[in-house]
Amino acid sequence: MEIVFKTGNMKKECEDRKKLASQYGDQQAKKIMIRINELYAAQNLNDIWKLPQVKMHALSGKLKGHFALSVKDPYRMIIYPLNGNTADLKTVTKIQINKPCHDYH
Repeated sequence: MEIVFKTGNMKKECEDRKKLASQYGDQQAKKIMIRINELYAAQNLNDIWKLPQVKMHALSGKLKGHFALSVKDPYRMIIYPLNGNTADLKTVTKIQINKPCHDYH
């Protein structure tokens, strides 16, 4: 799957384990890197939906159209589909990572 980051700084941060660890802690950094690698390995968003450890779910309210992926409770990674139809996740092959680690509860 193709991944776009919301900002260039976020991309640099997410590609550097030390930067992630300084921002979110070592355990969160490890989980964020795992989720990003799972996203890169997937062919489409449906592949991610099927992974039970990801606990992917659609968001509502001001984040309608976005999805959350479990990082380490209570934190989630917020993503947004950039192509395809969210009614058929097999058609979504490009996403944007909006927040690598966010507690929206």
